[in-house]
Amino acid sequence: MIKKDSNLKLVVAGILLAILMSAMDNTIVATAMGTIVSDLGGFDKFIWVTSAYMVAVMAGMPIFGKLSDMYGRKRFFIFGLIVFLVGSALCGIAQSIIQLSIYRAIQGIGGGALMPIAFTIVFDIFPPEKRGKMTGLLGAVFGASSVLGPLLGAYITDYISWHWIFYVNVPLGIISLILISRFYHESLSHSRQKIDWIGAITLVISVVSLMFALELGGKEYAWKSIQIISLFASFLVFFVAFFIAELKAEEPILPLWLFKRRLFATSQILAFLYGGTFIILTVFIPIFVQGVYGGTAKNAGLILTPMMLGSVAGSSVGGIFLTKTSYRNLMLISIVSYVLGMFFLGSMTVDTARYLLTIYMILVGFGVGFSFSLLPTASIHNLEPQYRGTANSTNSFLRSFGMTLGITIFGTIQGNLFQDKLKAAFAGMQGGGNFKLGDPRELFQASKRAEIPDFILSKIVHAMSDSITHTFMVALIPIALAAVTIFFMGKSRVEVNKQPAKN
Repeated sequence: MIKKDSNLKLVVAGILLAILMSAMDNTIVATAMGTIVSDLGGFDKFIWVTSAYMVAVMAGMPIFGKLSDMYGRKRFFIFGLIVFLVGSALCGIAQSIIQLSIYRAIQGIGGGALMPIAFTIVFDIFPPEKRGKMTGLLGAVFGASSVLGPLLGAYITDYISWHWIFYVNVPLGIISLILISRFYHESLSHSRQKIDWIGAITLVISVVSLMFALELGGKEYAWKSIQIISLFASFLVFFVAFFIAELKAEEPILPLWLFKRRLFATSQILAFLYGGTFIILTVFIPIFVQGVYGGTAKNAGLILTPMMLGSVAGSSVGGIFLTKTSYRNLMLISIVSYVLGMFFLGSMTVDTARYLLTIYMILVGFGVGFSFSLLPTASIHNLEPQYRGTANSTNSFLRSFGMTLGITIFGTIQGNLFQDKLKAAFAGMQGGGNFKLGDPRELFQASKRAEIPDFILSKIVHAMSDSITHTFMVALIPIALAAVTIFFMGKSRVEVNKQPAKN
């Protein structure tokens, strides 16, 4: 309970800072990875820097969500903040790529607690008639972070030092920690319950196995290698064990009865599908700008700004109208904008004007923005407080899982398309059928790009353009599934001054 309106604003400020830090972390690190590897070495191990963080985050989300339901939001939110800050400070002083990977895992443990609990705190402290605007604000910050991360990472790395992409979290986190510790006072009572250890352990092992399989497959090891097959088998075995454990547990980490609720189930499916398709835009649009238009890394970051603004607008609009119409109606607006935006992006060529790319990004960003505010709210619709943390963490988990799966699948599709189109483009040249771009980074470096003969560069640029736009077209398949899912959401809407339904 927050007694003063000024205190309420300070709590919200603390939550927004925490969301910004944790949501932006992976994208800001990815931008600086080249510099980090050149400094620390370990090119063959750099994938662990990202994998360690993502595995820890995804494994922790459902567990911390449930623990916050059982023992309170504040203690686990503060725990997450402290662990995240300790991990950030350690990352900044890492002396090797292995050390950095270990510290990133520590950071990820904290990040796994921050995101789902932050959204849940908002649902606890605000009445239904105000939750829409607040979740719109939180969703806008979440959406903006995916675009701000690469841009901020590029500038900090170029003008300060890669160490500061981690150090910058410390002052922000301390401010958030002070605000939450001082001004957030829980009024909800929590009863001690039996912890579902079997469910927690099997969930962590299954998630870790799948994450490593997706991250290492096709990179460190071939997809058909015994290592990758074993990881997928481990995921399958422990996921089945987790499912069985949840059916038998007195207080399961993830109560399966939640999926019997239409709105909850559809919200989780949509979070997964939106996450899996939106992530490819943040990855491939900068590549398109650099590889096709010949822009710099900074321009590639700046070019994402329209998508960020679109997502902020979409999240805000979705939050504002949350109490005025059903979730389904709002998500229908979202999906129309998303489909059109993705289709137009998939229709681009090397001759597409920059201003058209800007319009397409605003359109697609606006559509995705609705999901940032609507889906977390729909997940906890009419749920009693003791289930909100679990519901919210499940939504965050599935969105993150969709992002991981999406970038793996669509990254493979784009890579194969690029190579196929290169072979086709150079088929008439001597040895052209076996053509390979010596160093892909040459396409993104102005000095190296200038050394490539024009007729060669044209073929490479067209192959890059076609591979990316065709990948966007393929992404319309899961987006179409999302459109179908929206029609099953029902007519539920946020109703003010109504007590949560008993389950």
